[in-house]
Amino acid sequence: MAPGGLEWLWIPLTIWAGFAQTLRNAAQRHLIADLGTLGATLVRFLYGLPFAAAWLVIVLLIRGDSIPQPNLGFLAWVTEGALAQIAATALLLRVMAERNFTLGVAYSKTELVQVAVFALVFLGDEISLLAAIAVMLATIGVLFLSPADKERPLAGFIRGWTSRTALLGLASGTGFALAAVGYRGAALEVDAPSFLVAAAFTLFWAQAIQTVALGGWLLVRQPGIVGTLLQVWRPSIFAGFMGAAASVGWFTAMAIEPVAHVRTLGLVELFFAYLLSRRIFLESLSRSEVVGIALLSLGLVVIILGG
Repeated sequence: MAPGGLEWLWIPLTIWAGFAQTLRNAAQRHLIADLGTLGATLVRFLYGLPFAAAWLVIVLLIRGDSIPQPNLGFLAWVTEGALAQIAATALLLRVMAERNFTLGVAYSKTELVQVAVFALVFLGDEISLLAAIAVMLATIGVLFLSPADKERPLAGFIRGWTSRTALLGLASGTGFALAAVGYRGAALEVDAPSFLVAAAFTLFWAQAIQTVALGGWLLVRQPGIVGTLLQVWRPSIFAGFMGAAASVGWFTAMAIEPVAHVRTLGLVELFFAYLLSRRIFLESLSRSEVVGIALLSLGLVVIILGG
């Protein structure tokens, strides 16, 4: 959907999204103790919605376009993506709360393989042999970075697939894959004058649906959580802003490029996370982490140059 000469724009947008998501995850994880899993999940949607609305208005004003009219196809795709993302985020936060969370995180990154399959089946996004190789290299690299068994990471991954944490991680990966496919489907379906408008419009609708759905659920089932959420507004605003900023990058990139390519390059967020942790704790890399970073780097290079 990008005009000629701007097809490359998905690369810096995805890198930005990975950086913003790293900061959002750090802020969101800090809120779990006060808000619980679902409350921390709602933070990114409720506090991100005003920023999503502001971004849509800015895009429309800059381009001089009118707001698109949602059709049934768009509404179906964006609702599917919004609900799948709620489930995926809640599952991932649950995994992070588990003592054995590294295994679950590794399994959640099977999203890369799942998103390639779902995008092919539901959207007809074909994936080249080179892109498939990049996806597999990046996936294996992540397994080395989040090992259940530091001495034998791949063996630990295969051996532990029936554990509770692994199943939660797999389900989280499925949710994120379905969400990415839903958002690309919505951006392709909406009758918008440009990919920027399509992405901003999809983002606003997704966050609105998520805020109403999850916020309504918590108001009925756990109203105290909503009250607490409003009290911790300072860190929540930061988490919401960075969540919206990350989503602007993801949604715009996926309006341009197939989701398998975007989500593979999106693993650059792991580099940002490692840089932060190493800078703060001054820890050295283990052998498995060096292997993981090398494989992940190779996968990202392949997806940029030829995916």
